[in-house]
Amino acid sequence: MSATEGAGRLVKGPGMLLVWLYGVMSVGAVSRSIYQIATEFDRAPLAYALSAVAAVVYAFITYTLVRGGETARRAALVCCAAELMGVLTVGTWTLADPSAFPDATVWSDYGYGYIFIPVLLPVTGIWWLRRSRATAQGMGAGPRRPSPGSRA
Repeated sequence: MSATEGAGRLVKGPGMLLVWLYGVMSVGAVSRSIYQIATEFDRAPLAYALSAVAAVVYAFITYTLVRGGETARRAALVCCAAELMGVLTVGTWTLADPSAFPDATVWSDYGYGYIFIPVLLPVTGIWWLRRSRATAQGMGAGPRRPSPGSRA
């Protein structure tokens, strides 16, 4: 498999939908956080700062998925896991202590304001990134070892 085929593997099939969704979430979260931080930051600084963190995470994952390659796949996998932890933590926090969040974040109530896409996206991303690695290895992307009893 050539370097360009390996790099593009993450954005083929379901990976293209994942890139598109992360791109949309990046634009939405960046726009929302910039507006809220610029105009209303003193009203809910924690919520708006967390929305900015979500925006950075979404943008980085989008970049790594488009970039492709094994290093980018690993970085995206780590970020998806961190994103999932963030969504679960913030989602639980917003339910347990609503007074801490006078306004919603992207991850509030597990992404309720975004049709739960923020909690579904990292789960799907982790699944796709693990699957794409297994597929690449199965296609001979990794080193091949002779089977026992065969001549090398």
